[in-house]
Amino acid sequence: MKKADVVEFYSRLAEENPHPETELESVNDYTLLIAVVLSAQATDAGVNKATRQLFRQVDTPEKMVALGEDGLKQHIKTIGLFNTKAKNVIALSKALIEDHGGQVPADRDALQQLPGVGRKTANVVMNVAFGRETFAVDTHIFRVGNRTGLARGKTPHAVEQKLDRATPQPFRLHAHHWLILHGRYVCKARTPECWRCIVRDLCAYKDKTPAPDARKKQQGAKQ
Repeated sequence: MKKADVVEFYSRLAEENPHPETELESVNDYTLLIAVVLSAQATDAGVNKATRQLFRQVDTPEKMVALGEDGLKQHIKTIGLFNTKAKNVIALSKALIEDHGGQVPADRDALQQLPGVGRKTANVVMNVAFGRETFAVDTHIFRVGNRTGLARGKTPHAVEQKLDRATPQPFRLHAHHWLILHGRYVCKARTPECWRCIVRDLCAYKDKTPAPDARKKQQGAKQ
């Protein structure tokens, strides 16, 4: 995608949603970290449903350790891989207490040393909690980057690197939120809703999906 097209791409997303935010609910940096860890292979809506009551009771690593693994499981048992996630959350909470004074570190490498925290999770926390210009590549961003031609890559890290190089100011801080939301609600995996996409003319995807009414007409004509 040409530089001018990249600027136009982000400009349209920014105009539609000037102040994008994560859809994960949290009450502080610690609960944000926990929510992101729990969101792996799960929906934000599912995580929010499970954590609303949890975060009313538990909002520090000390309280999480006191709750314990079994107690945590009772709150998050509706989330996929909850057994492993509960183990990791308790372990990372202990690590925060022992190594960081109970505070979430504002350093990506330090975050990635915590149990259950990968690069994507660390990037989300760095961006949302600390205002860093990071690109957390999940399945939505990976798809949008490749499908549109904005940032093509065979791995999430390759897409992240290309986004980092291609994304100019003043779009860098909110870029990953715009791309996640676009992938979640418009540029969907199975059937992208190209007919209502505001960046359709800038997108490199060749098999653009027509509106539902147009598809019915096409199918009728074939019959």
